[in-house]
Amino acid sequence: MSVSDVNPVPAVALLARPGAARERLREALAHADVQIVLEDDPTTLEPQALADAHPQFVVIALEAAIEDALERLEPALSAPGLTLVFDEAELAARRDGWEAQRWGRHLSAKLHGHQQVLPPGAEDEPSLQLEPGRPSPPPVPPKDEVLYAHMEQAQDWAGDVPADSLYTTPAPPLTFAEPMSLEQHLAALQAQTPEPAADAVEAPADDALVPPPVSFDHTAWSLVDEAADTPAAAPPTRDEPVAAPSFDTGRLSLVDLDAGLPAGARAGALLVLAGIGGPDALRRLLGALPTGLAVPVLVHMRLDGGRYGNLVKQMARVSPLPVQLAEAGRRATPGEVHILSDDIGVRAAADGLHFQTDPLGISIATLPAEHSALVLLSGADLAHVGPALDLAEAGAWVAGQVGEGCYDPAAATAVVAAGMVAGEPQELAQAIAARWAVDEDNGETP
Repeated sequence: MSVSDVNPVPAVALLARPGAARERLREALAHADVQIVLEDDPTTLEPQALADAHPQFVVIALEAAIEDALERLEPALSAPGLTLVFDEAELAARRDGWEAQRWGRHLSAKLHGHQQVLPPGAEDEPSLQLEPGRPSPPPVPPKDEVLYAHMEQAQDWAGDVPADSLYTTPAPPLTFAEPMSLEQHLAALQAQTPEPAADAVEAPADDALVPPPVSFDHTAWSLVDEAADTPAAAPPTRDEPVAAPSFDTGRLSLVDLDAGLPAGARAGALLVLAGIGGPDALRRLLGALPTGLAVPVLVHMRLDGGRYGNLVKQMARVSPLPVQLAEAGRRATPGEVHILSDDIGVRAAADGLHFQTDPLGISIATLPAEHSALVLLSGADLAHVGPALDLAEAGAWVAGQVGEGCYDPAAATAVVAAGMVAGEPQELAQAIAARWAVDEDNGETP
């Protein structure tokens, strides 16, 4: 049952600091046919005041200045049945014209619980983003009756077309009304054989002109290339039994062929890169991941002011996986989310991936390609496209975000255009779960 079925006019609280972003969000809500039950600055709002307004939705303009306020309001924001809608204040402030109207339609659809995002009177809104999956096959054209009429006419006239000596019409197959003996069959074949011309030269009957049959000693044949200096083995005689082939089953195994490699060579990770417009996409991606993954999740998203501790708290509210801040000297734990600051990199060791201080930050090339995945969300740096494609060529699984929520799609679209996986954050999370989810019954990946 959708929200519009329960309450035709959803109750919405708007939390934003005074400024252009707050005005743009207020205008969007005014056209969304909702009831604004509270509009306030989150830095001065008390949790009880928010709870007393009884909103169904809370629209929040995210910026670094309100991170501490959101932590203080967490008891009220975590109330059952309350849906949080985040928008970046910087994006909301500069959104105008057609882009503002388009975003307002999507906001209204989310608040009312439907999928109608087209403007009034529009029948279709073409998507400007690449979509995953194979294209639909072209429709089969209907049978053309006129063409078939010409084909039938050509078949009727085929017998009247002049022929030349280079083509001879094949003789019809022999049909017999009843079984024939061998002599009768040979007589019938001779009857169909044309008589030689009178002036034809008769072939000599000398047996010397007939080449003798060629014989081959097949006992010396072999399907295995042998060295030139190795003498061929003598073929077995009729009295010698042929030994049955033997196989060394002690070297056969059903386990992974790279199980004997060092743990550091097999340790991989899911690296998620994001930027502007990335917080909402990151919430949707992490929120759809399963509780167990065979690899650690590494997240790097550039933030103004470097308040990565607050990002950890935000993602911990929606992620079923534990979320923590990566620290130099610690090991990346499979099944956990690690938020990377700008000066944290990784290195491969015998027991997995370890974090280390690196002024250049995370390096994509340090990840073991065959056991790693890389996802580029909205706002990912274009400088990561080249290393991402190199990692994909080495065997990594690489994907890019597409869809309406990708506000800065440059890097994600670049990897998708190169043939990588494309999808919404939730779809990418499902693909990751199918590839790296851990079976909790036996601790193995599917």
